[in-house]
Amino acid sequence: MTIYLDHAATTPMRPAVVEAFAAALPVVGNPSSIHSQGQSAKRMLEEAREIVATSLGADSVEVTFTSGGTEAINLAIKGLFWARNVGAVSRPRILVARAEHHATIDAVEWMREHDGAILDWIPVDASGRIDIDYVRGALADDVALVTMLWANNEVGTLQPVSEVSALAAVHGVPVHVDAVSAFGYVPVDFHAVGVAALSVSAHKIGGPVGVGALLIARSATVTPLIHGGSQQRSRSGTLDAPGAVAFAVAAREATDGLTTKALQLTGLRDSLISGARAAVPGAVLRGDARDRLPGNVHFTFPGCEGDSLLFLLDVAGFSVSTGSACQAGVPEASHVLLAMGLDEPTARGALRISLGETTTAAEVAQFVEALPRAVEQATAAGYASRDTVLGHYPST
Repeated sequence: MTIYLDHAATTPMRPAVVEAFAAALPVVGNPSSIHSQGQSAKRMLEEAREIVATSLGADSVEVTFTSGGTEAINLAIKGLFWARNVGAVSRPRILVARAEHHATIDAVEWMREHDGAILDWIPVDASGRIDIDYVRGALADDVALVTMLWANNEVGTLQPVSEVSALAAVHGVPVHVDAVSAFGYVPVDFHAVGVAALSVSAHKIGGPVGVGALLIARSATVTPLIHGGSQQRSRSGTLDAPGAVAFAVAAREATDGLTTKALQLTGLRDSLISGARAAVPGAVLRGDARDRLPGNVHFTFPGCEGDSLLFLLDVAGFSVSTGSACQAGVPEASHVLLAMGLDEPTARGALRISLGETTTAAEVAQFVEALPRAVEQATAAGYASRDTVLGHYPST
């Protein structure tokens, strides 16, 4: 049986979510219809919206359901930029770090190519944390927005969201936060941090794939990406009521007792880190050693090819990753690690192990036991091809 240690990529659907999703799927009625069946669907949808809002410290009117985190991020970045550049107003600069998720990187680069955006890249330190002093100096009247992660999706480092939000507020600059990796693992309070927009996704917290949300503050203006119906604030399209219901159940379960669950997960994480370091003394932990996501472990192994290590561990019965699943299968060094100052050979030796609520101490122990042999083989082979690795190293 394969042990799943890639919760940062996607999480198993919770049993209560599957049950609620299945019960909601047969419900007939377009939430925008005024007949009784349509209004029943709308009531189901709005109850889900309220639960998601509560779990994030927001008001229900501030929740716009999307098809996932990527759409939410694109809507936030492009929508805020367009709204801030209406008519003769010129605010072309976007403050963004090179260590962001590719949903953000690709969106801002598209804006540069097609809408004249000027990308002002915020440096990150060796742990992946953005340079707050750079942000302070870069904020000015020509800045359209700041976009940043709540927690780095690869190395797990928590970011100074509240500090950036406070600095940006002095200049009247809206801040978008990608909280896709953070939601359900650390407390995320939309009103408390005071940002303009915040993105989340259901499948990262035990919900279904294809459902997410963008929180848009009452005071913020976001120009829509999609037109044709105005079913939601800044987003058109018939709403997925069953998906919203499933998302709501996942959000409620993920945030109930969060402090206790995070402490338990942190204990497993620290056990894995200490065990891996003892088993493979050359392993280098990346990201902040303490101020990181409770389930995130990210190592680089000198002289080791990360893709080879991943496939060897897969054969041994462990699902892990070398970084963001959105870039999986592309044999290149992590842009996050390069932004942190690592050279390409070092960055190519990366492995991300991400734990979740279903992870057990026994599974962590089994992984630590299997790790040294896999590292030794991957270092000796230096292969990047799955077929090559599998051809040389059978599962026995």
